[in-house]
Amino acid sequence: MGGFDEQAFDSPADEASEEADASSLIPHPSSLAVCLVSGGMDSCVTAAIARAENDALAFLHVSYGQRTEARERRAFVELAVHYEVTHRLVTSIEYLARIGGSSLTDANIPVAEANLTSREVPTSYVPFRNAHLLAIATSWAEVLGASRIYIGVVAEDSSGYPDCRPEFYSAFQQSIDAGTRPDTQIEIRTPVIHLRKAEIVRRGIELQAPLELTWSCYQAEERACGSCDSCALRLRAFREAGVSDPVSYA
Repeated sequence: MGGFDEQAFDSPADEASEEADASSLIPHPSSLAVCLVSGGMDSCVTAAIARAENDALAFLHVSYGQRTEARERRAFVELAVHYEVTHRLVTSIEYLARIGGSSLTDANIPVAEANLTSREVPTSYVPFRNAHLLAIATSWAEVLGASRIYIGVVAEDSSGYPDCRPEFYSAFQQSIDAGTRPDTQIEIRTPVIHLRKAEIVRRGIELQAPLELTWSCYQAEERACGSCDSCALRLRAFREAGVSDPVSYA
């Protein structure tokens, strides 16, 4: 990726400093997009799509006190290195863990076994999390002068999270339009939102996305558990796509 040579924000030791310094290193390519990268498969393929559609990317990773925070952070860094994205912002909204209400952030709530036929909102849902992520991405995009925000949410083949629905992103787009400077033009892009997981795998393979670097498991950091919702969806996706998952499972 060309267009800028700013210092990467890749030190986990000083996230507060990263946040403070983020506005001082502003690239000016002809097309810049902020891409939310959790480290999972969906965000990896979304990043690959964003790379194909823009001159330069800025990668944003937000931790929220989740069980696999360290492993997801590692995946983010490895993806940023793979895509040669030097402009990175890593920040934390760990107050979501203090708010609680999710098995991803509360050790007292067990991660449920996968039930891919249920359409009930699962215990792994972090209440209104994606609104917090988009708010941070919007602030950074406005400072950078970025024209797009990419987020790898999936509606059709997901675990039933309410903040993964297309109407949520339409509503948030209106908030961005109303709540930023008059000359700011930022578009939310959700390129995999209508795809099934197997289609995301196939799209990733087409784009040569490094799926082997991604991490999807909700509760393990060494070997994926294979039994949580996220693992089950991923395993089914690779099986339906007719390819082997490069991640190892317990």
